Amino acid sequence: MMLAALFLVTKWLGKKQISQLSFFEYVIGITIGSIGAEVITGLDRSFIHGVIGICAFVVLPIIGDKLSMKSKKLRDFLEGKGTVLIQNGNVIENSLKKERYTVDELMELLRKKDVFQLSDVEFAILEPTGDLNILLKKEKQPLTAEDLNITVPYMKEPCTIIMDGVVMGQALNSIGKNEEWVKGELAKQSRVMQDVFIGQVDSAGQLTVDLYDHVIQHPTAAKDQILTALLNRCQADLELFSLASQAEEGMLLYQKNSEKLKKVQHDLKSLNQ
Repeated sequence: MMLAALFLVTKWLGKKQISQLSFFEYVIGITIGSIGAEVITGLDRSFIHGVIGICAFVVLPIIGDKLSMKSKKLRDFLEGKGTVLIQNGNVIENSLKKERYTVDELMELLRKKDVFQLSDVEFAILEPTGDLNILLKKEKQPLTAEDLNITVPYMKEPCTIIMDGVVMGQALNSIGKNEEWVKGELAKQSRVMQDVFIGQVDSAGQLTVDLYDHVIQHPTAAKDQILTALLNRCQADLELFSLASQAEEGMLLYQKNSEKLKKVQHDLKSLNQ
């Protein structure tokens, strides 16, 4: 009986109680719940009453959900129905009175939807959860590509391929790319893998990255890492060219330049220490 009484009291308080509680309403809700819990459980008399009360509060909502799935009337009673507040561009005053909403509160809900002019609204409904959903008048709705007869390319969700500076191999394979492609794209942006906190590939195949905070705050350190990585790559390429060279003169030239890059790398390392 007490559960039914609490349910009816909550229904009487209306959707406003669900959507946004003032401090006073919050205290009242806690007080009502505490009184109901004390009456139901009577913990001062028996511990088993508390266990039964908890089990009842767990089981009854489950039963209510199953029954409401089979009955529209029961579902409307338990979960509530939406209330139309604006229809055909006109505010329905009786609906406002029914839900105990003032014009100021209605305007506040509209402003949360980025609507400041009441005359822009064609239809508005207050959902059982207390959220206000609106439909703007046709002339006030944002233009779409369909309105302008423009064909837009198909877009799909971006794929996250770098997380915490580590390549996500499975995600990378799903878009038909490899790690060398990622390194090449990062090089175009003068970045290295260790700088990237999150990296995503959009439907156009473009890589966008979010960098670690320390990289943003200390760009000089990041540039040093990039320079070192590029020098390492160039030096490795020169060694490969030397091994692949058929002419002895070319082989010696590649080896000579590779040694020069090694010296440059050593000098840079000494300067940074």
